Amino acid sequence: MDQEWKFSELTYTRPEIDSLKDTIGRLTQKVENADSWQAVLDTIAEHDTVMKHYSTQYVIAHIRNTLNTADPFYEKEMEWFAEANPTLSPLEVAFTEALSQSRFRDEVEQKYGKQFFVQADLQKRMFCEKNIPLIQQESRLKLEYQKMMASCQIEFDGKTCNLYGIQKYFEHEDRSMRRDAFKAYSDFYRAHEDRLEEIWDELIRIRNEMGRNLGFADFIPLGYLQQGRSDYGVEEVASFREQVRQELVPLCSRLYEAQAKRLGIPHVMAYDEKRVFPDGNAKPAGDDDFMVARAKEMYHEMSPETGEFIDFMIRHELMDLKNKPGKASTGYMTDLMDYHAPFVFSCFNGTIFDMQVLTHELGHAFAGYMAMRSQPISDYYSESTDIAEIHSMSMEQFAYPYAERFFGADADKYRFAHLQEALTFVPFGVAVDEFQHICYAHPELTPKERTYEWHKLEEKYMPWRSYEDDPFMERGGYWYHKLHIFLYPFYYINYTLTTMGAMEFKKKNADNHEKAWADYMKLCKVGGSMSYLETLRLADLSVPFEDGAVKQAVSYAAQILEEQIRGMES
Repeated sequence: MDQEWKFSELTYTRPEIDSLKDTIGRLTQKVENADSWQAVLDTIAEHDTVMKHYSTQYVIAHIRNTLNTADPFYEKEMEWFAEANPTLSPLEVAFTEALSQSRFRDEVEQKYGKQFFVQADLQKRMFCEKNIPLIQQESRLKLEYQKMMASCQIEFDGKTCNLYGIQKYFEHEDRSMRRDAFKAYSDFYRAHEDRLEEIWDELIRIRNEMGRNLGFADFIPLGYLQQGRSDYGVEEVASFREQVRQELVPLCSRLYEAQAKRLGIPHVMAYDEKRVFPDGNAKPAGDDDFMVARAKEMYHEMSPETGEFIDFMIRHELMDLKNKPGKASTGYMTDLMDYHAPFVFSCFNGTIFDMQVLTHELGHAFAGYMAMRSQPISDYYSESTDIAEIHSMSMEQFAYPYAERFFGADADKYRFAHLQEALTFVPFGVAVDEFQHICYAHPELTPKERTYEWHKLEEKYMPWRSYEDDPFMERGGYWYHKLHIFLYPFYYINYTLTTMGAMEFKKKNADNHEKAWADYMKLCKVGGSMSYLETLRLADLSVPFEDGAVKQAVSYAAQILEEQIRGMES
C-alpha cells in the first residue's frame, strides 16, 4: 500500500470494459449460486477489488485531465468514461440485488452494517435503463462546461488571468481596481451567457426526463438520491433554509454594515465584499512552497495521525496546488482506491484562500485517508456528501491556533475574515440550493426568467448585495459562476448544513479540545458506514433541521465576531 511511488509516475491503462462487465456478471452468478457465507464474502471482496481498480484508472484520467484540460489524450479518455460509466449501472444493480435476495443477506448485513443495503437500495432506486443515454448526454455537457471555465483568459493589469487569478484582485487596496476586476470577471460570464444558457437549459431538460423515467415529477427526488440522502428530504432542507433566512441573514447584514464602516464607504458593494480590512487583508507570509511546508509542521503538531497523513501526501505527490495555465478552475479531493490514497487539487492565488485549501481540501483528504484504513470495503471509503463537508470545514477551525505560521502578524486578520466568511457564505449557499429547486420544478421558465429568479433570491437571502454599473449581475448573472449548479446538482446545500457542524466543533474545541478531537476522529474513521443522522449522533453533533438548531450552532462564532467588531470600533 505504501511502497515508493509518486502520482506522476502511475501508469494509466484504459479499462477493458467488456471484460469488466463479464466479471461483474460472473460475480453476480456466484452470489446467486453461493452455498456458503464464505463464498459470498469472497465474492464481495473480489467485486470490491475489480471496482476499486476501475475507479482508480478513472480517477487518474480525471486528475490528469483537470491538471491540463488542453491535453487531448486525457480529454478523450474522459469522454470515453462518460460513455462507459453509465453502462455499468445495470450490472452493478444486478450484483447488489443478488446480495439483497441472497439467503446469506443477514450475514452480509451483520458484517457490513445496515448501510450496505441502504446504499444498494439507493443505487437500485436511481437506476433506469432508459436513463443511460441521458446520463451520457449529461456528462458531455458537464465536460463542455468544465472546459469552458478552464479556458478562461482575462487580460487585466497587464496579466493574463484565469478565474482563480482574477479573484486575487477582489481584495485589492484600490477600490477602482476591485471594481474593474469584478467587472472583468462578470464580463467573462456575460460573453459566454448564450452558451451557458443553452447548457443549463439542456441539463434541466435531461435531468427532469431522467426523474420522470423513474416515476418522479421532475429531477428533484433523483437529485436527492444521488446525494445519498436516505433519512431526510425536501421539507427538512426547506425548513433549514428558512432558519438561515431568519437567523443568519440579519447577522450577515450587520457584519457587512460594520465592514462598510471600517472601509469608510457608505455601502459594501459586491466588489468590496472580499476587502475586509481598510489596511489590507491577511496575506500568506510566503510562496506556495512555504505554505505547504507550514502545513506539514501544523499537521505534525496537530496529532500523530495527521502527521502521518501529511507525510504520505507529500511523499507520493498527492497534492497539485499551484495555479497554472490550462488547469481546471476547480478544487477537489478524490481517492485513488488501489493505493488507499487521497489526492488534492486546487489553484493557489496568494490570498487567504490558500490556507483554506490547505485545511478544507486536506480535511477531506484526511477523512478519506482514515476511512480507507478503517473501513472494510470501498463503498464506505467515502461518506455521504452532507457529512463530507463537516470534515473539511471543521479542519479549517482546528487550524486556527496555527494561523501565525502562515500569516505572521496578520494571523488575527485571517481568523476574523475566515470566520466572517464562514457565516456570510451560508445565505449564498442556501440561495444556490433554492435556485436549483426552482429551475427543476419550473422548466417552463425561459433562461432570462431563471436568471431573474436568482436576482430575487439575492434580495431574499443577500439583501446587502449591490452591483454598480453591471446590468448583467444586477439582473441575476452571478449564479453562472457556481460550477456546482452545472456539475453537481443539489450538492451545494451540503456546505451550509455542514457549516453548522463545523461551528459546533469550534465551540466544542474551545470547551474541551480532547473530546472535540476524539469526536472528529470518530467522524473521519466511520466513513460512509452510517446514515447522515446516525453519523451526526456518533460525532455528538446536532441535527440542523430541528427548530433552533441554526441559532444554537452559530451563536458562539457570532459572539466572537461581534465582540471583535466592537473592539475594532472602540
